[in-house]
Formats: sequence, C-alpha cells, structure tokens
Amino acid sequence: METLNTLTLSFLKGLSAAQTLKCYQNYGSATAVLENMSSGEPRLRQALASLPEARKRAEEELEFCHKNDIRVLCLNDGAYPARLRECADAPLVLYYRGTADLNARHIISIVGTRMITERGKDLCMHLCQDLARLVPDAVIVSGLAYGVDINAHRDALKEGLQTIGVLAHGMDRIYPSSHRQTAAQMLAQGGLLTEYPVGTNPDKGNFVQRNRIVAGMADAAIVVESAKKGGALITAQLAQDYNRDVFSFPGRTTDQYSEGCNLLIRDNRAALITCAEDMALAMGWATEETLKGEPVQQELFPDIKPEEQKVMDMLRETESLSMSQMARMSDMKFSQLNAILLTLETRGLVRALPGGIYRLVR
Repeated sequence: METLNTLTLSFLKGLSAAQTLKCYQNYGSATAVLENMSSGEPRLRQALASLPEARKRAEEELEFCHKNDIRVLCLNDGAYPARLRECADAPLVLYYRGTADLNARHIISIVGTRMITERGKDLCMHLCQDLARLVPDAVIVSGLAYGVDINAHRDALKEGLQTIGVLAHGMDRIYPSSHRQTAAQMLAQGGLLTEYPVGTNPDKGNFVQRNRIVAGMADAAIVVESAKKGGALITAQLAQDYNRDVFSFPGRTTDQYSEGCNLLIRDNRAALITCAEDMALAMGWATEETLKGEPVQQELFPDIKPEEQKVMDMLRETESLSMSQMARMSDMKFSQLNAILLTLETRGLVRALPGGIYRLVR
C-alpha cells in the first residue's frame, strides 16, 4: 500500500517535485501525507482535489510495472540507491528493470560528449578493460545517449561489467531507438533506471534532470570528452555538489571535445587521470602494491622490434600521423612502413583512422 500511496503522491497536481519530497520527509511516509492532506499546509489541501485522478494514474502505473517486470523503488525502500538518497533533490520514486545491485560496492559514472572522437572511443574501451581487471565488481552508469554514453555501456558489456542506463523518459520506450539492442543486453547485465512514469517523452529538460541521478548514485564521475558546454559538464558539477569524486581525461588544447575536460582540470573541478589506474588509486580501490607487475599494453608484446618501436614513438609524440608524414620523419620506405603499421594494428597497438591517418591506441 505504501508503494501505491507513494506513486499517488508523486502524481498529485499543484505540488512541485521539491514540495512533494519535503512533504514526504516531513510526514515520514506517503501514507501519512495522504492521511493528513485535509489538515495539512495550504498547498497540500489544494492538491486534495486531484487525489482521485492521481490514485487512478498510480494504479495504472503499478499495473504496467507488474506486467513488465519493472520494480518501483520508493525513497525509503532498501533497494533504492543509498548514495542517491543522500542527495537533497533525490527522486521520490524510481522505476528499475535489471539485475545490477543499485547499492553495489563500486559504482562509476562515465559521461561525455555525444560527438565522440576516435580518441574518445579508445579512452572508453581501455577504461572499461582496465576497470574489469582492477575493479571487476564495478557498475558503470551512463545515460544511453549517443557518443560517450553508449560507448561506455557497450564496452562495459564487452568486458563483463554490469552497466546501468539512466533514462530521460518512461520505461515504455527506448531513446534513441537505435540503442534498443544494447538496452536489451543491459537488462541481463546491468539495467535501466528512470524517475519518469510511462508515457513521458524524452523532452530536452528531462536529460538535464536525469543527470543528477547519473551523478548522485555513483561514487565517482569520469568525464571522457566534452566540449566547452554540454551535459557532461552539468553532470560533473552535480557530482561535485554531491561531494562525489570527479575525474577527467585531458586533451590537446586544440581539440574541441577536450576543451571542457581541460577546463574542469584547470579549475580544480576534476582530477586529471590518464587511465583507470589513476582513478582506482585516488579512490583507494587499488594500491601501488596491487598494481605492481600489471603490464601496460605495450609490454604485452616484449618482442617489439626497433623499427616498430620507432613508429610507436613517433605516434606517441604527435598524437596522429599519416603514412607520408611518418615516412618523412623516419626515412622509411612506404612498403616497410605499411608492413610495420599492419603488424602494430593487428596487435591492437595502432589504429587506422579515416583519411589514411594512424594513431597510437592508448
């Protein structure tokens, strides 16, 4: 009955989300709020007129959730994300489908631009690979959006990590629809979470609103790539406001989608990291001792030849180069360079980009 009453309370008209939450906290339960509406404060008495409609809506919502294996988590439920409950603007109700523990020991939000670059894809991939090795019980949270979000989810799935998508709409749809298959995989290896009831459209304001859940339910937020403005920076600020740790990958000053990351680091709003190890050490999830003996990617191939190392060193110094540029810098023939690059690409050390450009992975 408390769950039904909490849903009813959330559907009352005339009360903002903040006012509803305050009433809930003042009375201690949704049941107590509804029982005292007629004698409560003016706003609460005014909302009494919408009670029948709110009750009907709550019953329909609950029925939909039961039919579709969706859990309704109220603020005081044990399964409600405890980290999020600490936040002053926590949602009164959450809707959840999935298998992941919302109160897992290690929860990390990975966020960033929707216009992810090849470098950003590499960062996401290696971040999840290393987290799977260093913190195998980590749960990855993001927003199922284009760019960094979906790459973080897919890389987490690939590495066997649980991953949760926080939606900006109701559970009766997936937006964008092109991410439906990934969302289906996440139900068995993570989950989907939203504060929005059935029928809620993915309106622009909802995406900003849902960012507080992405930030609040995690121990830390990692910004992979971000322009000077964007949702990732909002999430980073929210995480900081919630006293969460914020980390960011730096980028070149000329890179548009590293500008926001560099600003976060410059203004001491995020700690600089270059890999998952940096974050794990800062969070106390790993120690120097536990990291000893962990090889970096290149050390997995101790038989690297001098000419291969020369190519890797060139790419490390200049971020990305064409074969013509490498030929001029190294005095190597195109045929020799082509063979070296093919070997390095096969080993996963170099990536070929559109336009005949190569870059060092990681």
